[in-house]
Amino acid sequence: MSNTQRVKAVAKYIRMSPHKVRRILNQIRGRSYQEALMILEFLPYSASGPVWQAIYSAAANAQNNYNLDKKKLFIDEVYANEGPKLKRIRPRAQGRAFRILKPTCHITVVVKSKN
Repeated sequence: MSNTQRVKAVAKYIRMSPHKVRRILNQIRGRSYQEALMILEFLPYSASGPVWQAIYSAAANAQNNYNLDKKKLFIDEVYANEGPKLKRIRPRAQGRAFRILKPTCHITVVVKSKN
């Protein structure tokens, strides 16, 4: 096993705009695992919930699958990709219909162990 083991977790089809999620990801990129969780606890954004879950899951994967210590983990990569959009219709005047696009995103977290 190498010195820096990378472990990944992906939260898929999160009902949130990737743009709003990226605002939070930028604040935790490169930080330690425990520091990132503490920051997410106190951020006032709803997107911090799914991001917290993804980071926690990545750390659990590292601990269970690779026997890594959670205290030594830090966030190597974190990004939100666009998922499929849910299409809905809003009735408008004179029989017209406007389209409503409800975005989804996939949050990917890669944690790395530092020795």
